Amino acid sequence: MVDTPFEGRREDEPLLRGQSTFIDGLDVPELAGAAQAVFVRSAEAHARLASVDVTDARQADGVIAVYLGPEVDGWPFPPRLPSMNRDLWRPLMAYDTVRFVGEPIAMVIAETRAAATDAAELVIVDYEPLPPVVDLDASLAGETLLHEHAGTNVALAWELDPVPDEVWDGCDVRIEFDLVHPRLGPHPIEPLAGASAWGPDGRCTAWVCSQRPAGAKHVIETLLGLEPGTVRAISPDVGGGFGAKGGWGCYPEDVAVAWAARELGRPIRWAQTRSEASLAMGHGRASRHRIRIGGDRDGTIVAYAVDALQDSGAYPAMGTNVTNNLRNSGTGVYDIAHATLRGTSVVTSTTPTVAFRGAGRPEAACSIERAVDRFAAAIGRDPLEVRLANLVPADRFPYRTAVGATYDSGNYPEALAKAAELADYEGLRAEQAARRASGHDDTVLGIGVSCTTEITGGGEGERATALLLDDGTVDVVVGTSPHGQGHETTFAPLVAAQLGLDVDQIVISHDDSDRSPIGGGTIGSRSAQLGGSAAHGAAIDLVAAARERAAELLEADPDDVVLDTDRGLFHVVGTPARSLGWADLAGHGELSVDHHFRPEGGAGSFSFGACVAAVEVDTATGEVQVRRLLSVDDAGVILQPELAHGQVHGGLALAVGAALYEEMHYDDDGIPMTVGLADYALPSAAELPYFETHDTVTPSPLNPLGVKGLGESGTVVATPAIHSAVLDALAPFGVEHLDLPLTPEKIWRALRT
Repeated sequence: MVDTPFEGRREDEPLLRGQSTFIDGLDVPELAGAAQAVFVRSAEAHARLASVDVTDARQADGVIAVYLGPEVDGWPFPPRLPSMNRDLWRPLMAYDTVRFVGEPIAMVIAETRAAATDAAELVIVDYEPLPPVVDLDASLAGETLLHEHAGTNVALAWELDPVPDEVWDGCDVRIEFDLVHPRLGPHPIEPLAGASAWGPDGRCTAWVCSQRPAGAKHVIETLLGLEPGTVRAISPDVGGGFGAKGGWGCYPEDVAVAWAARELGRPIRWAQTRSEASLAMGHGRASRHRIRIGGDRDGTIVAYAVDALQDSGAYPAMGTNVTNNLRNSGTGVYDIAHATLRGTSVVTSTTPTVAFRGAGRPEAACSIERAVDRFAAAIGRDPLEVRLANLVPADRFPYRTAVGATYDSGNYPEALAKAAELADYEGLRAEQAARRASGHDDTVLGIGVSCTTEITGGGEGERATALLLDDGTVDVVVGTSPHGQGHETTFAPLVAAQLGLDVDQIVISHDDSDRSPIGGGTIGSRSAQLGGSAAHGAAIDLVAAARERAAELLEADPDDVVLDTDRGLFHVVGTPARSLGWADLAGHGELSVDHHFRPEGGAGSFSFGACVAAVEVDTATGEVQVRRLLSVDDAGVILQPELAHGQVHGGLALAVGAALYEEMHYDDDGIPMTVGLADYALPSAAELPYFETHDTVTPSPLNPLGVKGLGESGTVVATPAIHSAVLDALAPFGVEHLDLPLTPEKIWRALRT
């Protein structure tokens, strides 16, 4: 257990005072006199570019240059991971074919943003329309190829060994159904933006709106053919990311702007409008799962299978890979003896998909939880009872699932029982029964329950550098890049506790690739367990190095020197009167250490939780009101409860939106119909219930802090609970299944068919 008292969010004051620095408000000497770039974007989903006439645009007032795709000298974006189809690369700007509405075609650079915007409207694009590829099955069939040179629309495919037929044949009950996970838009409060400036030393400074500035550095250098170290990437304050600003760490526009800044010899800025962000920033989810579950009438789940078909959008990005999270948590929290999974990702003429908050884990959770509900209904048992009967017991950890994942630690029965008790599940069921028996209630009550797990962290780990400054304070540089998570608030107490310093004597630095050139960034709920463990380890290493220096100054054996963490003083054992503080040590040369933390084997920890949702459905209008939403989350040791609960609240809000309101909808021609917040139904505070959040603590053995990730848990656990609650309310009307989002119109139609 780590004692890190909450001292108040260190990040809050500049945000509240309007003193924070976002890219569009950067005021630095390097960007003095910066030109402005605006991108001309495709209005067609799939078409040949017969011609792009930029004559009038180049002659417009204030225009410096207009560049087309073939003129930008940079390598295309390759698919994000080596496992993806390498032939499905993405150009920095389209140069012969456009493959989604919003794809950049031309870059207009002018003295002002207004001038660039006006000139962009003068660019005349002559399209030769091609058949769009929107439907997933049609894409898989491959009759129309989005990338003709690749010869296929398949971006990624994998499968596990099937469950033997005799296992399925031996099940008393077998259920098969499809579940669509709709395409969602991340819609962070700050759209994408960037700036680039080249210095007299031949280096480029790129300001990126990114969750992974170190990734942006690498991408810009690689795609422009630059020597390593040429680019310095900086992420100032970032107004939300949710995975859409992770992935590579930057977008093609960032690379194109860096190229143009070098070409013109002057700094350049760019920024999306809200409508552009809806079109061109990566989307999330967008898949269909074909689900099969089998079991016995005594309530035992015997077998489970998912065949996932994922929409990559026009070019493979991190969204192509999210089906792989089925391998991590596809069987959820249940002890299922037999399971199989298959994932196929295909390209379509839509915006590329990314690792949006949860990145395949909400989809896995929604599928298994809906399947358990369907199974419980088929055998006439309460869904809570069926869940409790099939949970992995607390004494089975580490637990290896039937699909090969290893869960590090957990106590699923405790979390689910606690959620049911706190929500008064029995009381809700009694109220529901009484209301149904009355027969006079036009507003029906539905109750949903879920219990889920998700992989967090793992992989390559994280690095941290601890540096003793001249005044005795300590600067810790981390590779995780916060955008609202509160890394400074969380990491500083971890370091201070090891060094015996006050929290305000610890500086947490991030977001600058010159200082942290290696860092996986803030994605996948990895920051506390990896970045925090790296900072914690760097502090321990700094103490060890400081003991050596103190021993020299005290003329003692290092083994005899101790650090009194209550006072922040080094002294020889038994003689505390003669001591040295950190400031004393700082006066004798630089003292710094590097620490790389990586869990053994790169294993990820598994957070888990349970949720109970109660909803009211108006049968006359189809409107849903979430009456109650209670979650119990377990992320191991909680370092900062206030921040942890805030993360859960954000996840629960997203879950409400995903379950009831949100969908990026395309028509059959690949034209997006929900562009901007006038059409995309993002919930406001008025649509959200009061959140009831609780926790249990099951430490992870995979890191010294015992922590697990929490940033995505609320979304993973609550979406299926709300889905279940609405369908529970509709069950007496014969409505067995509806796909998300559960909009009033969808419910109204279901009640009348």
